[in-house]
Amino acid sequence: MKRSVVLGRLATSVAAGDADEPLATRLCRACVEILGADGGSITLAPTEPERLTVSATDRNSARMEDLQDVLGEGPGQEAYRDGHAVVAYVDGSGDGRFPLFDELVRDITGPVTVWSIPMHPGGHTIGVVTLYRLLGPLAGDLEDAQFLADAVGAALLDDAAGEEAPFAGWSDRARVHQATGMVVVQLVVAPEDALALLRAHAFSEASTLDEVARAVTERRLTFADTTSGSDVDEALPDDSTGMDGS
Repeated sequence: MKRSVVLGRLATSVAAGDADEPLATRLCRACVEILGADGGSITLAPTEPERLTVSATDRNSARMEDLQDVLGEGPGQEAYRDGHAVVAYVDGSGDGRFPLFDELVRDITGPVTVWSIPMHPGGHTIGVVTLYRLLGPLAGDLEDAQFLADAVGAALLDDAAGEEAPFAGWSDRARVHQATGMVVVQLVVAPEDALALLRAHAFSEASTLDEVARAVTERRLTFADTTSGSDVDEALPDDSTGMDGS
């Protein structure tokens, strides 16, 4: 799946959501839709004891996160701790790495596959996207899922965060504000959503927010019709990093 298509679908999904819903809720739903999961959740954990589930698309996802908090084990816990994607097959075989989690999740959903993907847009893990599906694989491969999780993580980053934030060097706020306003008009979204999408785009290009804002204000980049990803291709680097899988 091309990066431009992933970003296009992310922008379209966020724009189509209820503006009164929290951004994390719409981003979580976008992950589920783009990757064809049955449900999912986003957990933020700036430090491990402060692990907090900020969105769950359905009751099953919420209960899975509750179980991990109570048990202290599960794919989301491991993905956050080790910084890599974890896949858990809950099939009743008893051979999994998370025996208590597997047993209790099987009582909730029956056989299910759970994917937990860390969000580390700046190189350090800020949280985890967890998805589940009762039958079959995700719509994309693990590289697609990792790219999407990192883009969502970039969208959730606080622009005013400390020195260690990946994009703390953004300097030209006037240009960023102008670009944010242009995306607001293009997608008919709230300013905070527009800024989040600019952050996600900056991550995808290994660029800065100011550079992406410049591309928007100079009309080299538009979010006006990103359903197929066609309009975001122009500002993206050569898509040769193995992300255009299934």
